[in-house]
Amino acid sequence: MKSALEIAMERFGGSQPSPKLSDEQKNKIHDLNNLYQSKIAERETFLASRIKAAVADGNAKEVAELELQLRRDLAGLREELEAKKKKIWDGA
Repeated sequence: MKSALEIAMERFGGSQPSPKLSDEQKNKIHDLNNLYQSKIAERETFLASRIKAAVADGNAKEVAELELQLRRDLAGLREELEAKKKKIWDGA
């Protein structure tokens, strides 16, 4: 009987060797991670200050809108990062 891991590996092509990244590709991924960490932190800081101000003003509607915007912005940035990293991996 196969383990769940073995079944998953077969389903997702785990039996095939994964591509090896060159040092240049590894550096590009590292740089992308750093860049997007900065972008995410910047966006979180900016919107957190606006959320804090809206809370202080007692504006619940604005707080909800800003929290939604923050979630969307962060998800978008993470998607961009993953797409760019995938391009690098696909080139490996």
